[in-house]
Amino acid sequence: MQLSLGPVLYNWAPERWRDFYFRIAEEAPVDVVSVGEIVCSKRAPFFTEYLPDVIERLEGAGKQVLLGSLILVSLRRERRQTEELCATDGTLVEVNDLTCLRSIRGRPHAIGPYVNIYNETSATFHVQQGATRICLPPELPISSAAVIAAAVPEALIEIFAFGRVPLAISARCYHARLHKLSKDNCRFVCEKDPDGLALKTLDQQEFLTVNGVQTLSHACTNLIGDIAALREAGIGSLRLSPQDCDMVEVARTFRDVLDGGRSAEDAGGRLSELYPGVAFANGFLRGQPGFSFAQA
Repeated sequence: MQLSLGPVLYNWAPERWRDFYFRIAEEAPVDVVSVGEIVCSKRAPFFTEYLPDVIERLEGAGKQVLLGSLILVSLRRERRQTEELCATDGTLVEVNDLTCLRSIRGRPHAIGPYVNIYNETSATFHVQQGATRICLPPELPISSAAVIAAAVPEALIEIFAFGRVPLAISARCYHARLHKLSKDNCRFVCEKDPDGLALKTLDQQEFLTVNGVQTLSHACTNLIGDIAALREAGIGSLRLSPQDCDMVEVARTFRDVLDGGRSAEDAGGRLSELYPGVAFANGFLRGQPGFSFAQA
């Protein structure tokens, strides 16, 4: 079973973003790394300068690199950028919005967890268009994932296994509105929250996390106790989503369990140390409320 790292969803300082991937290249036991700004196209220019060096460092370390597309394409400028991304040679593009299919149809590509593939029919369609790996939406139960994996054995099926769950994307920027700014003049205030902005209900219960135009779960998905069941279901890869914690150690902990060198129970305790004060969840995988968490 492979271990992959998804793209950074938050607005980290460019140098921190670069150094994060440099360390991933040198130290993290992951097989595949997805890079690129996929949440807000306004952020992308900050990282463009460092992207070639990041890709070179990752590939030099033997890791496969995926170039992630924007989750929501709503402007002509974003459509042009998407077309240019799909024309990239030598690096597999990860499709996060169906706008990409027009440009990439027939060429090998990956599908990210933001494309709604909920059954074997839609998975088969995307494989016929050229998809070689599919990261399923995080809200799918394991029973559905198993059916999809069996239906498309020619594609590698991946599960979102660690990180705050991406729930929605909007044309409106919540961070800008909170700070009484317009989206066009947001001043990139989302950079103040490198792990997202926690939201509470009127009853002061922790509820969701905001990341610019993106809505995430408050709880962090943690499927380290479900690895055996995922293997049995035919899942070929686990995806880790970068959070504001030591992701190299998170990857090492998952790798230890995958390789049989550590028990899931012990690894779960280690993840709590690495990402303290954050609730874990695996409810979606078990067909339960997404925020719930049950030990294996």
